[in-house]
Amino acid sequence: MTSIRLRLLLALLAMLVAAAGLMGAITYRGVLTETEALFDYQLRQMALSLRDQGEIAPEQMNALADEQFDFVVQIWSIDGRRIYATREHADLPNRVLLGLATVQAGSDNGGQTWRTFSVATGDRVIQVAQPVQIRRRLAAGAALRSVVPLLLLAPVMALAMGWIASLTLRPLRRVAHQLRERGEQQLEPLAEQGLPDEVAPLVHALNGLLQRLGHSLDTQRAFVSDAAHELRSPLTALKLQLQLLKRAPDEAVRQEAIGALSAGIERAARLVEQLLTLARTEPGALPAPLETLDLAEVARQVLADSAPFALSRRTEFALDAEAPVPLRGDRTALAVLVRNLADNAVRYSPPGSRVELRVARQDGAALLQVDDAGPGIPPEERERVFDRFYRRADQDEPGTGLGLAIVRGVARQHGATVALGDSPLGGLRVTVRFEGAG
Repeated sequence: MTSIRLRLLLALLAMLVAAAGLMGAITYRGVLTETEALFDYQLRQMALSLRDQGEIAPEQMNALADEQFDFVVQIWSIDGRRIYATREHADLPNRVLLGLATVQAGSDNGGQTWRTFSVATGDRVIQVAQPVQIRRRLAAGAALRSVVPLLLLAPVMALAMGWIASLTLRPLRRVAHQLRERGEQQLEPLAEQGLPDEVAPLVHALNGLLQRLGHSLDTQRAFVSDAAHELRSPLTALKLQLQLLKRAPDEAVRQEAIGALSAGIERAARLVEQLLTLARTEPGALPAPLETLDLAEVARQVLADSAPFALSRRTEFALDAEAPVPLRGDRTALAVLVRNLADNAVRYSPPGSRVELRVARQDGAALLQVDDAGPGIPPEERERVFDRFYRRADQDEPGTGLGLAIVRGVARQHGATVALGDSPLGGLRVTVRFEGAG
């Protein structure tokens, strides 16, 4: 049973049935007790009135003979002889207990039980009796009649509860209808005004999801557009280089064209690799499994792999990592982060310079710093360089413009921050801080 409306309705109906049953039982028992007390009062009043008037008038005898109530009046002399009875009866009480009493008449198994009230005068004893069976039947009838309105009201209450349940869930149906009528591109937030307190958090959460989804789709569209734009230039260049190779008049020109084509293919391959890496760091991408690793060891491996590129630029790496720096993260992604920072530092440093990397723990956080001797980045441009495909106008070094965007994406995946500043070496200092590492 998955319907909230059905569950709510059944719960309300169950409560209604339980409440009606309890009220009916209490009412039935109460009316039954009150009716019994009323019958006892009638017996007492009749006996006392006969005692006070001394004789039974004809109209009283007719009332006492009413079979619906089946009252019987008996009078005994002071010596115990019965001298009067209103009418004959198969089993009449044959003994007197003053006041209210329950008396068994006839044999114990087949006799009748009577409710009696007896009062004594100076020369006689008056007893008014009524069969218990009749009393109970009349009392039960009165009690049932008091319960009947509850039984008649129950279906009306059930219909009212169904209407209330439907009315209560109407805001949910309205929200579902609004979502159902939307297209895949309609990500505007749902209206939150006038919603019940129980529904408002759900709609607020849905609006948050729609906002995140819209941002993710915008990011994806921007990424695809930028990637298509950036790939167009190297692919066009490759086509031109291929045509030059086909039209080469001699071996020397052909070898030159082949070299240019190889370099173009390498640049295109690096751009595609950077694009794929950036796509894996975009918000909404599937997270990679994390492991406990040593950030210092990751940095050592990356520098070992990047050493040939640094040597080709006559640049020296210096790593300051005196102790292990444990960290929960994605080893491959962190290696990409360190490699991009190291390659950028080498690429923009003058030949024969030094690039310093430092890995340490500071105030409970893992810290990675990269310093170079390059031209640095002016403070007003330090935020823009994290944009995809952004390249400073005064830079002649070839590149994709994705390095720092990838660095920030990997850092975001690991809950880290990236800060740019001035390096003691004269260039740029990049600081990546992993809070709560280890």
